[in-house]
Amino acid sequence: MKKRQNINFAPIYYLGLWLALFTLLESCRVQQLPPPENATARNIIFLIGDGMGLGHISAALYANDNSLNLEQFTHIGFQKTYSANDLITDSAAGATAFACGVKTYNGAIGLTVDSAACETILEELQEQGYATGLIATATIVHATPAAFAAHQPIRVFYEEIAEDLAASGIDYLVGGGKRYFDRREKDERDLIREMEGKNYYVTNYLEHELKDLVPSPMSRFCYFAADKHPLTKAAGRDYLPRAISMGVSYLGRRSSAGFFLMAEGSMIDWGGHSNDGGLVIEETKDFDRAVKEALNFARRDGETLVIVTADHESGGMALNPGSSFESVNASFTTNGHTAAMVPVFAYGPGAELFEGIYENTEIYYKMRQALGLPEKTVAASK
Repeated sequence: MKKRQNINFAPIYYLGLWLALFTLLESCRVQQLPPPENATARNIIFLIGDGMGLGHISAALYANDNSLNLEQFTHIGFQKTYSANDLITDSAAGATAFACGVKTYNGAIGLTVDSAACETILEELQEQGYATGLIATATIVHATPAAFAAHQPIRVFYEEIAEDLAASGIDYLVGGGKRYFDRREKDERDLIREMEGKNYYVTNYLEHELKDLVPSPMSRFCYFAADKHPLTKAAGRDYLPRAISMGVSYLGRRSSAGFFLMAEGSMIDWGGHSNDGGLVIEETKDFDRAVKEALNFARRDGETLVIVTADHESGGMALNPGSSFESVNASFTTNGHTAAMVPVFAYGPGAELFEGIYENTEIYYKMRQALGLPEKTVAASK
């Protein structure tokens, strides 16, 4: 009689159990990751890569093992960047279009084309009890952050912009430009001391590293990362991703109504102006790390809309034949800005609103719609 062979079914059983568990976890993961659509956002994280066009993104992608966090976005569109007086915008007019929903002249900070102050989305939300924040890797008085909380006829009025920011009541400020607040040329005012009298905790790069700080929601917070311009990423600047993760945690505790945080990767633009492909890549990669922090928070939170775009394209950057994953061969058509459309990435409640091709001014209206604010008529684009 043939001896019966004993078969051990345990490995098959555990393999089946593991596969069933894996399938369940994958099912849960797929259900949890996509953000709710057609829902109302409670918070907005608005990330602006200054001068960041498709060439900049492509170069950073290929130089970063063919991967960026930008690839995780569920909805993508394109916006037309031109200003009221030129097909090629500058950062001031571009950021004012985002902040106020109006086309204005190049150089204008938070003003209409008729030089009237326009209420920004940050200011409107602030009035409704939202916590607000601005971050920049250049000076905090530069055009992009300034356009959300200042109102000046010329973007280089840095000391006047500092006055506006000091008086704005913004909860969270991180960037360079300390000298425009406490070592001023036009007067002897110490805006830092004035801010401290308005419940701000103000500190700077000489006293603390940002990564060592945990701001209290009981007071406003301002951190100066440099006396004027912070370092480039390659030279040692590393605070942008930390400023995002710290900012969303702080602002979320600062107000129960919600928050609006704008952060600028300022020096991508510098790489375009200097026709420096290496600088473009390093700054875009650093900006993308900040994008990761924003997406991580939005996934956990479920009520946060993340928007990533640029105010314009800088340099007319292209990736030439001979480029490889190891070495991107970039060229430029100009050391200024171009009129190329730039992409808009969106994730979270209301993200579907940002698909398609539209004016840069519509980003303002789309943000308001995503937050469930009362409808406003879209301003004439030209």
